[in-house]
Amino acid sequence: MKTKNHDAIVLSSSDEKKVFGQFADCFKSSPLPDDEILPNIGLFLTSKNLSRILFFYEIYKKILDTHGIIVEFGVRWGQTLSLMSSLRGIFEPFNRHRKIVGFDTFEGFKGMAQEDGELCNCKEGSFSVTSNYEDYLDKILFLQEQLNPIPHLKKYELVKGDARKTVPEYLKKHPETIISLAIFDFDIYSPTKSALEAIQPHLYKGSVLVFDELCDDVFPGETIALMETIGLKNLRIKRYPMTSRISYLEIE
Repeated sequence: MKTKNHDAIVLSSSDEKKVFGQFADCFKSSPLPDDEILPNIGLFLTSKNLSRILFFYEIYKKILDTHGIIVEFGVRWGQTLSLMSSLRGIFEPFNRHRKIVGFDTFEGFKGMAQEDGELCNCKEGSFSVTSNYEDYLDKILFLQEQLNPIPHLKKYELVKGDARKTVPEYLKKHPETIISLAIFDFDIYSPTKSALEAIQPHLYKGSVLVFDELCDDVFPGETIALMETIGLKNLRIKRYPMTSRISYLEIE
């Protein structure tokens, strides 16, 4: 089922949702001093949220000896982009070539198709964010960069718009691009397929692709897009035991 705000699909039981609500209330009413909240952010992590962080920790380690940028297709609130920025600051703070680029409409889904099925109960504009959210996210990413070495060099970019247009346009503008890590979280068929088609000339042996909805009956479009572009036959699609849905593959 969906929550009331911004269409997030939640598969938790009613009891779990009540606990999550109480947990959120604890966070919002935290008695911690302002300068202690961020250093103690782990206090508010659930096992589910922590598992995603650990997943991307393992994924980032896979690209340390590869060259190229990180791209995310489907940014939404930007948590994964923020994690990538933090991990870059830990593992390779002086690697100016490890640019992080996020693509999103910041207005919800665009390009719903029959391949997306009906179980998600989505429509054009589903999974939107608050107005001008990309400006807020840009500030967050900027501040993160200021806390790491070489902050005078901007190493991230947010690209707003329909990815079916913006991804090819970006790659045409930046023909030097090679992609070390591509994270797919568009959920739906059309923009996922367009992005997969556009990036193929920019991938190489060792590039890592991460998918959030493969083999997902709620969002079948992502799997169909992969089948119609790269195909499944010669791929090793893997996962880590701490996460149930998110998967990855390495170009061989």
